[in-house]
Amino acid sequence: TSNFLIYDTADSQSLIKQILKELHIDDKKVTPNGMLYAISGAKNELVGPEKFAELAHGMMQEQAATIYPLYQKKLREADAMDFDDMIMKLVELLKSDEAILQKYQQQFQYILVDEYQDTNMAQYELIHLLARAHSNICVVGDDWQSIYSWRGANFQNILNFERDYPDAKVVKLEQNYRSTQTILDAAYAVIARNTDRTDK
Repeated sequence: TSNFLIYDTADSQSLIKQILKELHIDDKKVTPNGMLYAISGAKNELVGPEKFAELAHGMMQEQAATIYPLYQKKLREADAMDFDDMIMKLVELLKSDEAILQKYQQQFQYILVDEYQDTNMAQYELIHLLARAHSNICVVGDDWQSIYSWRGANFQNILNFERDYPDAKVVKLEQNYRSTQTILDAAYAVIARNTDRTDK
């Protein structure tokens, strides 16, 4: 409903703990936090419960594949979404309803995204859908500074930006005011070994 609840991490962990109890699974062996991490990772990749079950491999993912559909069912029964649902469900809506997509493309004709290197697949897809109509998009980021891969961030999003938006103008900000030359040289020596990166 329009008054749906937004579950925070504690709410979600509590719900998963309840599901584990109902399934007679020891929450010392299969932790609510571990299950939530797996489910969140799937949602960040726009992978629903059925697809996740097909892709699951290893004990932890197989356990999460059992819990994920029950977790979604109980969220719906509680008239709730978690944070990951808020983007995933929006992407699903925009992909399935052209009229709603066009409405929001008109509402958001200019888009600015900071820290673009730390966007995940769901965020990337949402941005791409909204920007598709006008291509008035400006992103700020540095693939060398991607630090949230553990949270689903994909630095490939920024590497692919010029492919996604071939008319984009790239402005490199190469003056560093926060570090000494020695630190910059050391960082460059390490990062330069990465094969998949931009050059500075």
